[in-house]
Amino acid sequence: MASTSAEIIAFLLTISGWVLISSTLPTDYWKVSTIDGTVITTATFWANLWKTCVTDSTGVSNCKDFPSMLALDGYIQACRGLMISAVCLGFFGAIFGLLGMKCTKVGGSDQTKAKIACLAGLIFILSGLCSMTSCSLYANRITSEFFDPSFVAQKYELGAALFIGWAGASLCIIGGIIFCFSIAENSNSARRGYAYNGATSVMSSRTKVHNSVPDKTPPKHFDKNAYV
Repeated sequence: MASTSAEIIAFLLTISGWVLISSTLPTDYWKVSTIDGTVITTATFWANLWKTCVTDSTGVSNCKDFPSMLALDGYIQACRGLMISAVCLGFFGAIFGLLGMKCTKVGGSDQTKAKIACLAGLIFILSGLCSMTSCSLYANRITSEFFDPSFVAQKYELGAALFIGWAGASLCIIGGIIFCFSIAENSNSARRGYAYNGATSVMSSRTKVHNSVPDKTPPKHFDKNAYV
């Protein structure tokens, strides 16, 4: 029962983390910068993995998509690949997680389901690491430009998408680790069951040997006067 509850908690954590990771791809604010002059003139610059935009004080946004994937900076291409890989890995991890949970009716025996659940945990851990690496790489570029005194272009700060990605990656890694422990719990229960069966078989074998030994006690001969 405890193992089943742990698997349910792990599945909820990993699915929540996967949803958060998936939501970071279309999120606008990967990096943001605000220019405040007066109350009337205020502009907000923000960008994500696909475009860069500016929003004025009236709420009107002017966006420009990145013209070519080959002309992009290397870190943006790496972040795109890592985030897409994280989403794909999370999808397959959810499928294997459903098959490996004890509360489902598919997946085979308990030993097979434990192996599938462990595989799902490893996939979710990889998904979380991909998302964590992507967000950290993007954040490192922002902070290095922000604190570089020789950088004269527009400086940005960390956007909300990075924190969402970090949170989703953490949930996927934690849930994946709990999934991986399910195979250890299953092996321990199998060992306990084997030890109990072994003790029963030894006792039964002793009983059989004892019963199979012929009775070598010489028969008693009674005199005919004993029946009088």
